[in-house]
Amino acid sequence: MMAGDVVHIDKKSFEFGDAVAAMGGIDVSCCYQCGKCASGCPVAYEMDLTPTQLVHAIQLGLKDLVYNSKTMWLCAACQTCSTRCPQDVDIAEVLNTIKIIMQRDKKTPQVPDVLEFNKRFVENLKWFGRLYELGMIAMLKLSTRKFTQDMALGMKMLKKRKFNLYPEFRGSRVVRKIFRRVKHQEKA
Repeated sequence: MMAGDVVHIDKKSFEFGDAVAAMGGIDVSCCYQCGKCASGCPVAYEMDLTPTQLVHAIQLGLKDLVYNSKTMWLCAACQTCSTRCPQDVDIAEVLNTIKIIMQRDKKTPQVPDVLEFNKRFVENLKWFGRLYELGMIAMLKLSTRKFTQDMALGMKMLKKRKFNLYPEFRGSRVVRKIFRRVKHQEKA
């Protein structure tokens, strides 16, 4: 979509904003496009749409534009946008909600490695009860098939003992119990 393009909006388009509000509990219609979220965002320079633009697209019901954006996948979840918002719109949660809706709708993310990283991170927590970095990176490399990417950095970190060679299992039972409880609640 380019500046000056005509956008036809029907009543059905606004259902997207309602779906985001229903799932995430955030009313994006409160946003009046002041731009404070985008001006404070530390990764806005990498995004194709600023958080302000993405929220506006949600307000207009431009589902395809939102789904084809990489903004929510690049979000660092630092909460800067949410704390700067004069309308108390939790923009970081809106971006997270969009990711959940996309996964539910089986849409392919524009930055698929981020979703893969999240999956491996959660899987690692389920197994060990805490993050075992070396194991998580191994699982990520196996799933993405990018075996040599970042290898030089990984070797430097290993030499500086930034990775534990062996996992710790402290608290793993408690964490597994939490995951079971969440799974049970999701089914209900």
